[in-house]
Amino acid sequence: MKLIFSLVLVSLVTCHLYAQNELGGTITDKNTGPLLATIYIPQLEKGVASNLDGIYSFQNIPSGTYTIIFSSLGFASQSIKLSFIEDRAIQQDIVLQETAIEMEEVILSTPFHKLQSDNVMKVERITTNSLISTGAVNLSQGIQNIPGVSSFSTGNGIGKPVIRGLTSNRVLIYTQGIRLENQQFGDEHGLGLSGAGIESVEVIKGPASLLYGSDALGGVLYFNPEKFATAGEIMADAGTAYFSNTRGSNSTLGVKTSGEKFKFIIRGGYTSHVDYLTGNEVRLTNSRYDEYDLKSGVRYQNENWKSTVRYNYNKASIGIPEEIGIQSTSRNLELPFQEIDNHILSWNNTLFFSNSSADIKVGYLHNDRREFEDSPNVAALQLKLRTFNYDVKYNLPDFWKFETIVGVQGMIQNNENFGEEILIPNADKTDFGVFATSHFHLEKIDFQAGLRFDTRSITTEATGEVTDVNFIPALDKDFTSFNAALGAKTDITKQLLTRINVASGFRAPNLAELASNGVHEGTNRYEIGNPNLNNEKNVQLDLSLEFRNEHFEIMANGFYNSIDNYIFITPTGDIIEDNSVFDYIQTDAYLYGGELSFHLHPHPLDWLHLESTFETVTGKLREDGFLPLIPANNLRNTLRLEFIDGKLFTKSFAFITLESTFDQNNNSTLETSTDGYSLLSLGAETQFSFNKLNLKLGINATNLTNENYIAHLSRLKVDGIANMGRSYNFNIKVEI
Repeated sequence: MKLIFSLVLVSLVTCHLYAQNELGGTITDKNTGPLLATIYIPQLEKGVASNLDGIYSFQNIPSGTYTIIFSSLGFASQSIKLSFIEDRAIQQDIVLQETAIEMEEVILSTPFHKLQSDNVMKVERITTNSLISTGAVNLSQGIQNIPGVSSFSTGNGIGKPVIRGLTSNRVLIYTQGIRLENQQFGDEHGLGLSGAGIESVEVIKGPASLLYGSDALGGVLYFNPEKFATAGEIMADAGTAYFSNTRGSNSTLGVKTSGEKFKFIIRGGYTSHVDYLTGNEVRLTNSRYDEYDLKSGVRYQNENWKSTVRYNYNKASIGIPEEIGIQSTSRNLELPFQEIDNHILSWNNTLFFSNSSADIKVGYLHNDRREFEDSPNVAALQLKLRTFNYDVKYNLPDFWKFETIVGVQGMIQNNENFGEEILIPNADKTDFGVFATSHFHLEKIDFQAGLRFDTRSITTEATGEVTDVNFIPALDKDFTSFNAALGAKTDITKQLLTRINVASGFRAPNLAELASNGVHEGTNRYEIGNPNLNNEKNVQLDLSLEFRNEHFEIMANGFYNSIDNYIFITPTGDIIEDNSVFDYIQTDAYLYGGELSFHLHPHPLDWLHLESTFETVTGKLREDGFLPLIPANNLRNTLRLEFIDGKLFTKSFAFITLESTFDQNNNSTLETSTDGYSLLSLGAETQFSFNKLNLKLGINATNLTNENYIAHLSRLKVDGIANMGRSYNFNIKVEI
């Protein structure tokens, strides 16, 4: 904590220092001449646009060394690194080349904030606008469009991300730059985030403990909040999406304004859905839910200091479906249901020194989870989770061709029970980690490596009487781990690159695995924790190969993930309180698989896009048998047509997607096989512009053939309840 306060003090002292560095030049295409392009400095989160002649000018750049991103739609983005000293003007002309891929963005979930093509680690990225275009009801459904990512669901309202077969506490969620903690141990505990006010999501597929500590063993979902307005602008927008299947809507309203130093943003969102219709035209009783969301932020930025405060309040009321019962389109929840209040407050700071910088992030989260079983007025289970976390990184001055970051991360957490039932005890958790990572750049090859040490302390209170069957003894446990990562990216040719990464990760057992003793109503089983559990530890090898030119792109990515002390739950054969008893045990496991993607964008047919992705993962126990919750193999083919902009309508496109999910016969002993299915979707979208008003209109249909199917990762599969059937969806957004 002393380090945090010291760095903040330094920021206040250095605020009076100013620089008048400038960057200017011309952006051109080698074939057609000047280009409209954007010039962006990720560290400053500032950008400018070139004019019709391709000329740009970037003023008031602080002294230091920065990565500059040059990008234009339909062209390969370029990044260069430039050093500025006081009162220096740099002339930098750029020639961009046409490409089949979409315009690249800077990846924020990795430490050096590079374009994906410059990253040593492969990271997937998708915008929330594209999720709306495909008809996704919420974020949990939308992220399934990312290769290697699935969702473990209970109806529409509850979904947990699955990355290459790993989920729950093995996947870490980041929002507003801080880790999200919301009792994610529970199968029926969803993502807990609204898509309103989230610009994009990045996915690290594999152990990221070097960057994020415990619980990043399986990967990271990094949600980026929407950007502030550019200086001197006031912007407002309102939008809604309607879904015929659930008679539901997702609506949002936002306003943002920006001066030279102060920026402000506020956005509200509301979601409401009734019980969804299956392909058999029956509604799943109590799959209804609603959600209120408020996001706000303020930023102060001068030549030496960037400080951002963001706050998110999310209130969700979610039915827990159990059977096909009374057919209704009521929006009033039936028992059982859950109510969740999430408060997320973050304060992110960047301090710019003459040739280095420091990032300081602190966050406070309050998660209040209430589950109602017998009465809508009395919570059977209520857990309040309070979390303070911090992340301090220092970006050392570049040395030769090395970029190096050192940092500390930590978390202080308290869990407290207020309900009639107790599944996990009152507890305190403390995390601390220290790490260093470095990027080494040569002309055709980049290396990245790092080391980290973590420690976690968990103490719990005794619960109940010693003679009670539900008695939970007090615990005082400590877990430590060393982790490392090593990777390389090689540009074999201008069109062909390869990446290889080896990384270790770890996960300390969670409270439910260590100390639960009671009926977990959401899973209808009596769970007993194991206080003797050890860390899960894994090592994953990733190998990727990418080829791209102006006509097409091909990417192949394979992985092998070996996990020691994999924790899983298994039945004992006993019965307590009319529920089967399950214990937590450990054994070694491994997973392997990968993703293959193809994107055809033939020049000069720039309006035509054919995209295909295939993903596969297999998970096994070392001794015998398959791991649970492993997604089935999946093939997705999309034909996308982009129309030439007219005088009135711009950014128009249409698409048709066929997603084929194969049979899943590699099931664990607690699962059954699942039949495959195919889902057909199509849609179109356009934008109408008049002066400063933009009107976006979209229409799409999901599961157009009304396929009656059951996903392997649905918790309702054991009851034979199908997933959502056909839905016609409409979205409209007005921007001024």
